[in-house]
Amino acid sequence: MKNEHLEPLVVGEEHWTGKGDVDLFLWNKFLPEEEPKKGTILFVHGSSMASQPTFDLHVENRPFSSAMNYFASLNYDVWCVDMEGYGRSSKHRDITCDIANGVDDLAIATDYIQKFRGCTNINLYGISSGALRAAAFTEKYPDRVGRLALDAFVWTGKNSPTLVERRKKLPEFLKTKRRPIDHAFVQSIFNRDHADCADPRVVDAFAKAICELDNSMPNGTYIDMCSHLPLVDPKKILVPTIILRGQYDGIASVSDLLEFFENLPNQDKQFTVMEGISHASFQQKNYEMVYDILEGFWGRARPVYRLPL
Repeated sequence: MKNEHLEPLVVGEEHWTGKGDVDLFLWNKFLPEEEPKKGTILFVHGSSMASQPTFDLHVENRPFSSAMNYFASLNYDVWCVDMEGYGRSSKHRDITCDIANGVDDLAIATDYIQKFRGCTNINLYGISSGALRAAAFTEKYPDRVGRLALDAFVWTGKNSPTLVERRKKLPEFLKTKRRPIDHAFVQSIFNRDHADCADPRVVDAFAKAICELDNSMPNGTYIDMCSHLPLVDPKKILVPTIILRGQYDGIASVSDLLEFFENLPNQDKQFTVMEGISHASFQQKNYEMVYDILEGFWGRARPVYRLPL
């Protein structure tokens, strides 16, 4: 894998910001050279795992198992943030931590990153409910986002096998603010669509990393995805956007995503179906292909001619 020799040189630093009495944990990875960075990337996690297990996972003999290390090795300034209720961020408030709350967290996180680094537009990647957070944030704060990547995204939820099953548990989700998780639950994420897409040892490492930080997760994003879709308006997302859809992902139908894609006004847009991928793309056997797609999108030359929106 290219730049593999640079992975040991990547530096990691923790940062903290917050909203009121809520502390938000940010993790930053980069190459320490003084040369200008290609850009800034912020990764946004999903409903059932914190940011570091998702984006900075270490698996022995799996080069660049950490997506953060990969893009840092390409000389990007790479960040992730634990939403409120997840990982190392505060969990004390008696709330469900829904998509709207995540948008507030991203506003705080991007404000911190922009002031700390002096950067302007941030390349945003969100997966699953993290994609909903990222899209809703971009709709509200388009001036902070350079290019937007939506992975395992869902718009209306129409013809979604995963949400059909999840809605059966909606009354249960509504009774409590959080739901328990364990190793078996994490494994079920990979088994529900196409179990052979992921290496069991990677799933085990992922589950271990998740469960070391959390034994329960907020219910807000599940409730939103089961009963409040759609949460974003594609016509109001003005930045260049890529939609990544795993071949076997059951969270959203292709027709649902294509209709969303058609309504995106910025013509610098891309729809990519990822072969041999189910739901959690960075933990799949074909993870290197996902990196390649994102590298191409984030590194794309700007058009020299374009009509105003």
